[in-house]
Amino acid sequence: MLSLNNPERLQNGIRIRLGTVTRKIFKMRRKERQITEINEIESIIQKADVCRIALADGTNPYLVTMNFGYAGGSEKRIFFHCASEGRKLDIIRKNNYACFEFDIGHNLYTGEKACDFGMNYESVVGWGNISIVTSRSEKITGLNQIMSHYTGKNDYSYDDDSILDRMLILRLDISTMTGKRCG
Repeated sequence: MLSLNNPERLQNGIRIRLGTVTRKIFKMRRKERQITEINEIESIIQKADVCRIALADGTNPYLVTMNFGYAGGSEKRIFFHCASEGRKLDIIRKNNYACFEFDIGHNLYTGEKACDFGMNYESVVGWGNISIVTSRSEKITGLNQIMSHYTGKNDYSYDDDSILDRMLILRLDISTMTGKRCG
């Protein structure tokens, strides 16, 4: 498991400290399927069409699928564009810890028996803190990351400040992520 900006090492392989909160990180059962190399993980992210974000509203889970832009480098981040109100934002304002997931390369394989069927895929799962971007320059960075992911271009102009003022960009700062390859 790749830990980023981690002030405390894994204890017995299952705990990670994020700021003042200790969170349990689960070990992957099938180690031969685990992807730990960042270039392989980032390749999966770059090939993904959408990102799923899981949030917790008290004891109620909430999962949402979103368009995204990934910023690699030393500060691993995911940017999202969304409406300026709604359940997702209400939850983030109360609890900004999030889980995210990408998956690609789905291919069903068959067999003689029902238990011989399965699915080949590659996936990335991770955790981090999600926040609302407020500065003009970071909104532009986020929008350019999103546009670059879907168009391959990141040289868009944002001359109209009123559009940026109305726009809501989220930034997920990744603390931990791991990949998995099945098949």
